[in-house]
Amino acid sequence: MLSILDRYILKKYLGTFILLLLLFIPIGITVNLAEKIDKILANEVPFFEVAVYYLDFTIYFANLLFPLFLFLSVIWFTSKLANNTEVIAFLSSGVSYYRFLRPYMIGATIVCIGALILGMYLAPMASKGFNEFTFQYLKNNKKDRQQNNVYRQINDNDYIYVSYFNVKEKSGNNFTLEHFEGNKMTYKLAASRIKFNEKDSSYTLYNYTKRIIGEHEDILQTEAKLDTTFTFELEDLTPVEYIAETLNYTELNSFIEREKERGSTYINRYEVVRYKRWSLPVSAYILTIIAVAVSSMKRRGGMGVNLAIGIGIGMVFIFFDKIFGTMAEQSSFSPFVATWFPNIIFGILAIYLLKNAKR
Repeated sequence: MLSILDRYILKKYLGTFILLLLLFIPIGITVNLAEKIDKILANEVPFFEVAVYYLDFTIYFANLLFPLFLFLSVIWFTSKLANNTEVIAFLSSGVSYYRFLRPYMIGATIVCIGALILGMYLAPMASKGFNEFTFQYLKNNKKDRQQNNVYRQINDNDYIYVSYFNVKEKSGNNFTLEHFEGNKMTYKLAASRIKFNEKDSSYTLYNYTKRIIGEHEDILQTEAKLDTTFTFELEDLTPVEYIAETLNYTELNSFIEREKERGSTYINRYEVVRYKRWSLPVSAYILTIIAVAVSSMKRRGGMGVNLAIGIGIGMVFIFFDKIFGTMAEQSSFSPFVATWFPNIIFGILAIYLLKNAKR
């Protein structure tokens, strides 16, 4: 059974966290809209699609920044408790510091479970919609499309390339497939456009050419339009920058195993995404302990000092998370170590601060 103390702190914990989200999300939407409004109007984007985009935007960034929001909310309301001498009253009544922490840990568990569900299933769907809208309406000039070149090895012998792939329309431009036997190319397919047909999982190639490379001369085959099938899947044509973010946890595991079999060079990038889906929710416990330890003491500077310390620690946590994630994506650094290292470092800091706060 939860005591009056547990219910009081738990109500403050969840209420302040939700309130902070509700305050900052409209600010984020307003800033983003102010930045993108010219492109949205220029492309005459339907209002419904804009509304869906900002719903996806809300879920996407709430999942990304929830540790910072949680950290600041705990510091905020715990500082108010400390300034009102409520913390001293709790502890003076015979409640131990660890007992005082119990409702915080219950709240962290609720947030952790919510963050797991969000990160495993809801955020990937939002990420897909967010990125589709971005690529269709906000990055639709020539320069942006040239940055989306997709070059993939799909098995030991075949390589595919598209200069731009529209995820929503399931079509790409300047498609090529090169087939090798050993170190020698035996044939090459090319098309000005490739489109995936969802009904029968086939592909339509426009302005199709196939060059079969012979010992003495090549054979050239051409078609204005050709319906065919390939051994690769639609995901192989998706820009690698965000494909892992759009898959739920079960799909992501299968995708990573398939990419390992193909010898993909992007495995570290995909595994960083997978491990973060566990490490970020777990950080709710660590950041809660640090926030309580920092803000449960009444300071001369009041709540402002606690918030300043909290913002500084939160920024360092996000900095570590981004730096080590990027290191793992761009080098041979272990993705597991990279994603869990911030939690380990801040976990040690949490233990140290908790011991000092208990005194």
